[in-house]
Amino acid sequence: MSVALQDLRNNMSNYKRATFEEEDGTDVPVDGAISPDSVEVGFRKGGIQLFGPLGRRTQLEVVLAGLLLASLLALFGCAVTLGVRYNRDPARSICLTEACVTVASKIVEALDRSADPCQDFYQYACGGWVRKNPLPDGRSRWSTFNSIWDQNQAVLKHLLENGTFNSSSEAERKTQSYYLSCLNEQRIEELGAQPLMDLITKIGGWNITESWDKENFLDVLKIISGPYRAQPFFTVSVSVDPKNSNSNVIQVDQSGLFLPSRDYYLNKTNEKVLKAYLDYMVELGLLLGGDKNSTRGQMQQILDFETALANITVPQDERRDEEKIYHKITIADLQVLAPAIEWLDYLNSVLSPLELNDTEPVVVYAKEYMQQVSELINKTDHSLLNNYMIWNLVQKGASSLDQRFENAQDKLLESLYGTKKSCTPRWQTCIGNTDDTLGFALGALFVKATFDKQSKEIDLNGGAFLPSCGRNVNSTVHNLMFSVITQAEGMINEIRTAFKGALDDLKWMDEQTRQAAKDKADAIYDMIGFPDFILDSKELDDVYDGYEVTEDNFFQNMINFYNFSARVMADQLRKPPNRDQWSMTPPTVNAYYMPTKNGIVFPAGILQAPFYAQDHPKALNFGGIGVVMGHELTHAFDDQGREYDKDGNLRSWWQNSSVEAFKNRTECMVDQYTQYTINGEHINGKQTLGENIADNGGLKAAYHAYRSWVQKNGEEKRLPAVNLTNDQLFFVGFAQVWCSVRTPESAHEGLMTDPHSPPKYRVIGTLSNSPEFAEHFQCPLGSSMNSGHRCEVW
Repeated sequence: MSVALQDLRNNMSNYKRATFEEEDGTDVPVDGAISPDSVEVGFRKGGIQLFGPLGRRTQLEVVLAGLLLASLLALFGCAVTLGVRYNRDPARSICLTEACVTVASKIVEALDRSADPCQDFYQYACGGWVRKNPLPDGRSRWSTFNSIWDQNQAVLKHLLENGTFNSSSEAERKTQSYYLSCLNEQRIEELGAQPLMDLITKIGGWNITESWDKENFLDVLKIISGPYRAQPFFTVSVSVDPKNSNSNVIQVDQSGLFLPSRDYYLNKTNEKVLKAYLDYMVELGLLLGGDKNSTRGQMQQILDFETALANITVPQDERRDEEKIYHKITIADLQVLAPAIEWLDYLNSVLSPLELNDTEPVVVYAKEYMQQVSELINKTDHSLLNNYMIWNLVQKGASSLDQRFENAQDKLLESLYGTKKSCTPRWQTCIGNTDDTLGFALGALFVKATFDKQSKEIDLNGGAFLPSCGRNVNSTVHNLMFSVITQAEGMINEIRTAFKGALDDLKWMDEQTRQAAKDKADAIYDMIGFPDFILDSKELDDVYDGYEVTEDNFFQNMINFYNFSARVMADQLRKPPNRDQWSMTPPTVNAYYMPTKNGIVFPAGILQAPFYAQDHPKALNFGGIGVVMGHELTHAFDDQGREYDKDGNLRSWWQNSSVEAFKNRTECMVDQYTQYTINGEHINGKQTLGENIADNGGLKAAYHAYRSWVQKNGEEKRLPAVNLTNDQLFFVGFAQVWCSVRTPESAHEGLMTDPHSPPKYRVIGTLSNSPEFAEHFQCPLGSSMNSGHRCEVW
C-alpha cells in the first residue's frame, strides 16, 4: 500500500487532537465521542452549515478606508523627504514598503483608541473591527478564520467551475464531479425525498413512514453503523492505541445525541431549542411520508429516548483525564459489560471483511456509559429502538435532499444558533461538502493554484489567494511552498528553543521531569502546508480508488462515500499507524496537535495574513502564526497532552511531586477562566483548561522567540501611523487574530461545547497573565489587565 493510501486510511478513523480554533458546525455532541465522519475526510465543517456570504463594506467604509490609505501615502511622501533624518536613527525608522503601509492601515482600522488597553485590551485591539464588521446575514459568527476560509473557498470555486478543467488525476476529476453533483439543484429537486425513502425501505422500513413489525434490531444496527456510518448508542472506530502508538486498535465510545451537548436535553433553559428540534424531527418525518396523526407522537418518543441517553452521557469536562477513561478489554469482556449487543457478530459485520474472535482487544472510553446504555437498550421496546436508529440515518441523509429539507433545517438553526434563513450560496455549501469528502484531492488543486510562484495573480502577502489555472505548476509549486515551509520550520525551532529555555525557570518542576519534557519538546514532529502525496497523481488516485462518483446523483455520491470510508476504516486495523498522516485538508484555516504522534500540523490554509506573510514585520508573524505554533507545541504539555510521552504513548513519565505542582497551577487557571462571563453565563474553566494552557504557553514561547530574533537581527522598523513599539505590535497582532462577532445563541452553544474559551477571553485571559504585556503597555498594578495575580503553568 502507498504511503498516501495509508495516510487517508489512518485519517478516516476516530482520533484525538487539539485544534487551535473551534471546528465549525458539529452534528455530534462534544460530550460524546468524535464522529467517525469528522475524521473520514480530514476536517468536517459540519452537517449543519453555519456559514453565509462575506459581508460587503458600506460605501462610507470604503471612503474612510480610502482616506486612511491616502493619509498613509502622504505620510510616505513626507517620510521620503525626511528619510535622511530617520536613517540616522534606526531605532526610530519607519517601514514604508507597500506591505507595511497596507498592514498598518488594517491594524489602525481594527483598533479602538478610545479604549484603555490596561482595562480591556480586547476592546482596544478589536473595537474598531467589531464596529466595522456587523454579523453578516445568515451567519452565527464572523471572524478572521471565517474570512480566510471564504477566500479559500472562492479559489476552489474558480478551479472547479473552470470550463477548461483538465486534470490527469482521476481523484481530481472525481472532486469536480462530486462538486457539480452538489450544484445540480435541478436534479436534486427532481429526486426529492425518494432516494432516502428507498434506502429506508431497503434496510427494513421505519414505523414512522411505513409498517414495521420485524424483530431485526441487530441487523439494522449493523447496517446503520457499518456501511452507512451512523452512530446510534455508541461509536465504533479504528485508531491509534494510546498506550501502544505503533498499532491501531478498535475503539468504542459514547454517542447518540443529535443536539450539540447533553445540556440541551437536560437544562430547562434550552426548552426553546428542544421544541424546535422536535418540530424539525416531525417535519422530516412528514417529508418522508409519515402520517400526520402518529408522527409527532413517535418523534416525541425518540426525543425522550435521546434525553435518556443524555442522562447517562458523561459531560465533556469530566473526560479530560485520559488515563482514567482508557479501558482496554477483549470483545469477550465487552460482551459481559454490555450484553444487549452481540459484540462479536456486530464488530465482524462493521469491520468486514476482517475476521475477529472474542480475544480481540477493544479500547472502551466510557465504561459506565456502555453498561448503562446496554441496560437502556434491554428495557426499551424494539419498535422505538428501530425508530431511533433510522432517525440517525435520516439525520445523515437529509442534507443531500431537496430544498424542503434545507428549509426545515433553517428553522432549527435559527433556534440553535440565532441565524435567520441561511444566505449561504449553494456553491459555498458544495465546496464545504467536497472538502469533507475529497479534501486531499481538492487540496491538490488548491496548493497547485495558490503556490505557483510564476503566477502574477498570487498575493500570498496580502492574504487573498488567486488561482492561475490551466498551467502545469507542479514544477514550481514546491519552490514557493518550500520557501514558506522553510521559514515556518525556522520559526517552530525558535519557539521550541524558547519553550525549552523557559523550562529551566520553572521552580516547581523536578530535574528528571524537566529533562524528559525537553526530550519530548525536541521529539515533536512538525508537518507544514500539505502532505507530499497530493502532488503525485498516482498516489492521490490510489487514495480514492474504489470510491465511485457521478455528476447526476449527489445523494448516491454521499452514500458511496460512507460505504467507501467504512471499508477504509476496517482495512487499517491490521496495519501500523502512519506518523505522516494528515487529518486536516490543505485549505483548512486551523492547526492541531496529535498526542499519539507527538506531532503538530499547520495546513497551507492558515499560512497567510494576518497569521503569516513573508513581508510583514516579524513582530506580526510571531504574534500571529508564531503564537499558533507555540499553542500547538504547548498542547504536548497541557492537562491531557502531558499524559503522553515523547513517542506518543499514554503512560506516567512525570515524578509525583511535579504532577502535584502542575495540578496546583492548573487550578489557578481553572478558577481564573471560570470567573469570566459571556452574556451573564460563565465559562467552564475545567472544559477549556487544555486550550487555556496552550494559549498562555504559546504566547509566552512566541514572545520570547521574537525577542531572541531581535537580539540576533536588531530592531525592526516600525509601522507607520500605528504609533506602537514593535513589542506592543506583537501583542496587538496576537489580539487582532481573535476579533470576532457572534449571536447570543451561538455564544451559548460555544460555552457548552467548545473546549476553547470565547475569543475575547483568549485575549484578555492570556495577556493578563503576561508580565511582558503589562510592562510594554505600562499597565499599573491593580488594573484589569495587571491585577497582580497571575496564573502560569508553562
